[in-house]
Amino acid sequence: MSERERSPRRGMCSAVLFLEAITLGLSTPVMIAVADVSPAVALPVGLGLALLSIVASGLLRAEWAYGLGWAIQGAAVVLGFLVTTMFFLGAVFALLWGSADLLGRKIERERAEAYARFDAEQA
Repeated sequence: MSERERSPRRGMCSAVLFLEAITLGLSTPVMIAVADVSPAVALPVGLGLALLSIVASGLLRAEWAYGLGWAIQGAAVVLGFLVTTMFFLGAVFALLWGSADLLGRKIERERAEAYARFDAEQA
């Protein structure tokens, strides 16, 4: 893969989603043992969001997948209604996601400008 094809935005956002998948997966036993949420609710919600995070991480080559990532951030915060700690953790991951998305866009924009200047100088 060439330097021009690497996407810092995709890499940073993917890392956030993978770390969040671990947190969401580990929220499942917390929901069951600590918050007394029924396993019939906790398993599909916690593990479903964890799996969705991993799948979304792989789909980040498509622009629409970043919208899915934002939806996962919202769901992680809403999970706080089942496990209060997730209000905090969801907000932290939403902040990380937003930072990765915005910083990644800035890096890619500046990189494209630098390559355009370089190509213009070589011509």
